[in-house]
Amino acid sequence: MVARMSAEPETERKVSFGFEEVTESEKVARVKGVFRSVASRYDLMNDLMSAGVHRLWKHDAMNRVNPQPGERHLDVAGGTGELARAFLELADKAGKRRGIDKPATAIVSDINDAMLEAGKARADNAKWEGRLDWVCADGQNLPWADNSFDVVTVSFGIRNFADRVAGLKEFRRVLKPGGRLAVLEFSHMTAPALQAAYDTYSFNVIPQLGSLVAGDKESYQYLVESIRKFPDQETFRAEIEEAGFSNVSVTNFSGGIAALHFGWAV
Repeated sequence: MVARMSAEPETERKVSFGFEEVTESEKVARVKGVFRSVASRYDLMNDLMSAGVHRLWKHDAMNRVNPQPGERHLDVAGGTGELARAFLELADKAGKRRGIDKPATAIVSDINDAMLEAGKARADNAKWEGRLDWVCADGQNLPWADNSFDVVTVSFGIRNFADRVAGLKEFRRVLKPGGRLAVLEFSHMTAPALQAAYDTYSFNVIPQLGSLVAGDKESYQYLVESIRKFPDQETFRAEIEEAGFSNVSVTNFSGGIAALHFGWAV
C-alpha cells in the first residue's frame, strides 16, 4: 500500500516592510497597524514633514488629471479624502467654464477604517454631500465592476501595497477606456548629493516628529524606510506599463522627492 503524500503548503512570497522582509499577509496587517496608529495626526504630520509642500504637489497632480463635469473618480488609499475633494472642486470649476451642469462624483477607498473615519470627520465634506463616498476596500481587490471610473488616483499610498503590480492591474480593470491614472509617490532625488541630504533629514527628523506629534516614532521610521525601498522613477514607469497603461509619463517634483506617474487606459 502506497502512502498518500500530503501537499506541501504554498510558501507565501516575501515583500519589504521598510527594511524588513515579511510575508504579504504580514505586510498588509502591519501597514493597517501603522495607519490606524497615525490616522488622527496624519494630515498634520504631512504638513510638518514637507513644510506644506505636499499640498502643492497634489495641486499640480490634480491639474494634470484635469477633472471634468460628470466624471467618476476613485481615490485608492485615499485616506482623509484630500484628492477626492480637490477633484470635485476642479470638476465643478470646469463645468462652470463650459456651461455644463453635470456634477462629478468621487469615492475615497482605503483598506484602513481608521483613516476613513478621520477623513469622514472633516467639516469640509459637508459641501459634497451625496457626491463623496467612503469605502473600506483593498486596493489589490477592488469591489467595483470593470470600466467603472474615469479617473483613478493614488497619493503616497502605493508603496504600502503588498503587490504593486496587482494593484496597478486592478486600477486598469476598473478604469473606462480612455480613463486616466495618476500615481503621486515619494521617489528618488535626481542629484545624488541632494539624496544624501534628504536621507539625513528623513532618518533623523521625521521619526522624531512622529514621536513628538503623533506619539509613534516606529510608524514614521517605517514610512521613511518604505520610501527608500520604493523603485526609482523609470522602474515604476515600467511596472505601470506592464499593468496595461499607455503613454506613461513621469513628472518630478522638488528634485525627485516626489514624482507623478500619469498613464492612460487605452
